[in-house]
Amino acid sequence: MATPLLEPREGVPPVVTDEAGLARVVEAFRNGTGPVAVDAERASGYRYGQRAYLIQLRRAGAGTALIDPIECPDLTGLNAALDGTEMVLHAANQDLPCLDEVGLKPTTLFDTELAGRLLGYPRVGLGSIVENVLGFALEKGHSAADWSTRPLPEDWLKYAALDVELLVELRDALREELVRSGKLPWALEEFTAILATPPKAPRADPWRRTSGIHRVRNRRALAIVRELWETRDRIAQERDLSPGRVLQDAAIVELATKTPKTPAELLALPSMKGRGARRHQSAWLRAVSRARGLPERGLPEANLPGDGPPPAHRWAER
Repeated sequence: MATPLLEPREGVPPVVTDEAGLARVVEAFRNGTGPVAVDAERASGYRYGQRAYLIQLRRAGAGTALIDPIECPDLTGLNAALDGTEMVLHAANQDLPCLDEVGLKPTTLFDTELAGRLLGYPRVGLGSIVENVLGFALEKGHSAADWSTRPLPEDWLKYAALDVELLVELRDALREELVRSGKLPWALEEFTAILATPPKAPRADPWRRTSGIHRVRNRRALAIVRELWETRDRIAQERDLSPGRVLQDAAIVELATKTPKTPAELLALPSMKGRGARRHQSAWLRAVSRARGLPERGLPEANLPGDGPPPAHRWAER
């Protein structure tokens, strides 16, 4: 049975929120030894975008640091102090973009999630793999929290510190397994490829990813989806809110299929019961009206050609 990991070894450090505190962290980590465990907490589902709201680091000889990247948005000095040092992340692709925004750019990487996949572990979430490899049970429950909250609750900070508490030890154990299995060169190539991969280009027509859009049957209704999606995105960005908190996808689809013309018709729709959706009711009506007034040539195509293979049932045609 796994041993619960309830407290960081040195306790929960204070959150670094000023330049003086950051300078102390930089010096401590410069003088530390070995790889650096790194993690970041975002506010997915609450805020617009994927910026970091807390960054956790741990290194032998330096201990654990919790940095508020809102108050300390420039970590290039820390990055310089760690130049050439291996950074250990779990599911690196998730955190590298937000770390890059604040100037943390690993030059050498060890991704414990990817290592677990290469070794054939059936479950590679951090909690599962720490339990399977090291025999400790990590605290759960705050991964989906609103990390933009200030001040951050003490139990959230403890959770965040524990996320990097054993990350280097996990790296060491997985590396030994990779060596024994002959997969270390393969893993190192994969880690290098992650760092070398450029950011994804913005998706063309991102509004086509609206959940439930398959129920929208004609080009005029698709134009309404597009107008509503773009209006929602603009409002969400202005208010720094997750788009789904401004208007849910289900509401976009319902508005596109029911095409309300008046505030009363709009507010009568089941998907418009939420306060967030009602707050911008005039914007939604204007978006619907704009789409209704578009000429045929301005309507989106119903189906775009895919860049992947055709469905299996059409292989004979190709």
